[in-house]
Amino acid sequence: MSRKALIERQRKRQNLVKKHAFQRQKLKKQIQQVDSLQQKFQLQQKIQKLPRDSSPVRLHNRCRLSGRPKGFFRDFQMSRHFVREMALLGLLPGVKKASW
Repeated sequence: MSRKALIERQRKRQNLVKKHAFQRQKLKKQIQQVDSLQQKFQLQQKIQKLPRDSSPVRLHNRCRLSGRPKGFFRDFQMSRHFVREMALLGLLPGVKKASW
């Protein structure tokens, strides 16, 4: 189980990304449309003034059940430990233990 502070920090980042997504997207479109290099720099500075954690690059996938950041399966939104445990219990439809 991850520390609660790390999980809350991630949740805070997700909220900031949602909050500033439209503004960030609008500024990026303006940068692509502008021809002047000086105007591009000014628009880039506006992006840099946004909160650092509002960038989607700073998000990290975490398990929904344990908060574990490593061994993450995107299909299930869970870490490998919980995927294995739930698959063995038959809680994940279409998933079975491989044997050959």
